[in-house]
Amino acid sequence: MPAEPEAAVALRAWCDATDDETTLDASQLDLSGVDLSGADLALATLFDTKLVEAKLVGADLYRVQSADAVLDNADLSEASLAKADLRDTSLCGAQLRRANLGSADLWKVDARSACFQEATLDGASLLDVQLQGADLSNASVGETSLRTVFDEHTVVAGLSGTIFGPAFIEARGVQREIAGPELEQWLNSRGAAVRVLNRSSADITYYAKISDGCPRSSPQGIVRRRMVSGVAYDEAFTRNLRWEPTEYLRLYELGHDDVDHVKITEAEAARFVSEVTGELQSESAQ
Repeated sequence: MPAEPEAAVALRAWCDATDDETTLDASQLDLSGVDLSGADLALATLFDTKLVEAKLVGADLYRVQSADAVLDNADLSEASLAKADLRDTSLCGAQLRRANLGSADLWKVDARSACFQEATLDGASLLDVQLQGADLSNASVGETSLRTVFDEHTVVAGLSGTIFGPAFIEARGVQREIAGPELEQWLNSRGAAVRVLNRSSADITYYAKISDGCPRSSPQGIVRRRMVSGVAYDEAFTRNLRWEPTEYLRLYELGHDDVDHVKITEAEAARFVSEVTGELQSESAQ
């Protein structure tokens, strides 16, 4: 049990829960050093939680909400973090060997000196992520969005798959942006086998779902179709605050048109995302 009394009470109550519906809420608690290896922490709420040097080996952290959490030097080897919300989380020195971070959101994560050896990063969003000194050897990427900071100590040997750039290379305190063929060459010259996709070739069309009382300016929701190498990927922006696969457009084309839609601009889509994110974050804070 953690040393902090309040954290110990919350963790004990969760452990003693008899129903399968109860999820752990340890927001703003200090669980540093706790051993939750193999635990089912799916859908857990860990906002601003301290998990420094915690052991979470093989834990199920599916869709965990851990914005602003601190997991420095934590061991998440072989953990499942699929679709996890890790925004603003600190993972400095953390072990994520063979972890599954498929479709996870790592926006503004500090992962300096973290180990991602053999980790799965397919579909993950690594925007504004610090990876100086990190080890991504033999990790896999698949249409993974990057806007990360690498340096000469970042290990990428064996990293394979496809990514969207750009990235920033830090040297002597100065960051230089590279993208496209230059980014591909930088990674592959260090042992990676990565193909950098051109976002301009990945055409994205946005649509607003409309009905009576839900006009274009305030739609029921929005969806997008991404075309990558001739293949369509349809996604909806959901209450999980992420783009997730949807069958809406395909079913609409087949005649299931109970809910109509109109084409909108990228700016309109971004405004909708910003408004929904603000509303849902306000609700969760209450």
